[in-house]
Amino acid sequence: MTKTNHDAPSGNERSLSGHDAPQRGPSRRSILQMAGGAASLAAAPAAIAQPASSEGPPTAPTTRVRLVVNGSARDLKIDPRQSILDVLRETLDLTGTKKGCNQGACGACTVLVNGRRVTSCLTLAVMHDGAEITTIEGLARGDELHPLQAAFIEHDGFQCGFCTPGQIMSGVACIAEGHATSPEQIQFWMSGNICRCAAYPGIVAAVADAAGRT
Repeated sequence: MTKTNHDAPSGNERSLSGHDAPQRGPSRRSILQMAGGAASLAAAPAAIAQPASSEGPPTAPTTRVRLVVNGSARDLKIDPRQSILDVLRETLDLTGTKKGCNQGACGACTVLVNGRRVTSCLTLAVMHDGAEITTIEGLARGDELHPLQAAFIEHDGFQCGFCTPGQIMSGVACIAEGHATSPEQIQFWMSGNICRCAAYPGIVAAVADAAGRT
């Protein structure tokens, strides 16, 4: 017959008394070790993706293009992703052409490329190697304004003036295309140029006036 020791403490009693307490889950030290290992693994991909280099950041590709801008031939080294607008403003410092919406919707950036009006913000310069480009800076002859420039002043064709370069360049082409024989025709063929100041009556009158002079 086995003798039972009724005086021996139970498992719970041993834990509470501090004698032979069973291990219940990981210790604080093991948790800290696991956390440190996880942090090391997380940092490893970043170290691999960004190796130390003494060469500096990569440079953008460039290409050479020749443009005849306002009668002057310019040999340029440009980023092939640059628009004509950005080349004019940032490389050639011809800031008369304005960057409005930069989406081809407002017409503020209109210039003439080989005599045709284009929205220069949507036109890649590299696609027009050898092209002749005329901007607002190229219209006047010395101190003599182009007839349409003079007409804009006479007919109050501008207010804030931000859209005016594009309006004038578009108006010059509109006249050359033969689309300025009536106010209604001018309004239709100039509809791609937006004036937020709503100076449209003066713009139409200026284009009609200049059409009669040229």
